[in-house]
Amino acid sequence: MPRNGPLERDAAGGPRFGSSIARLVLLASTAIAACTVALDVRAAEVAFDLRLQDGRVPENMRLIRITQGDVVTLRWTTDRPLLLHLHGYDIEWQVQPGIVGKVTFTARLTGRFPVHAHDAATRKGGSAHEEDPLVYVEVYPR
Repeated sequence: MPRNGPLERDAAGGPRFGSSIARLVLLASTAIAACTVALDVRAAEVAFDLRLQDGRVPENMRLIRITQGDVVTLRWTTDRPLLLHLHGYDIEWQVQPGIVGKVTFTARLTGRFPVHAHDAATRKGGSAHEEDPLVYVEVYPR
């Protein structure tokens, strides 16, 4: 049977696979590193400016679409003090009139997550919500 080239032999005369395995391991680790870099490059830093007036957000601001891995900043202005809660991520932050309230998170979970407002002065730790969410954050998989 013809061969494409001489078979490398080890010191005992058996076939030598070490260099081939080393090349394969190097190739695999390079491919994994390239994929990791590609994922990091695609992650974006995104920011959204949201305005609360009379406890509501304008219709065109009520849906935030992002991609898994994005670093997201939500910047809020409001006409009254409120405690905001992003469900699913379980993040709470306060907003005050005259100050831009900001929260930043990495979108690791996928799905649709509501943001609810609580009256900062009367919050008693309950999780029930009588009002519709202010906005929805939709996180799509990469």
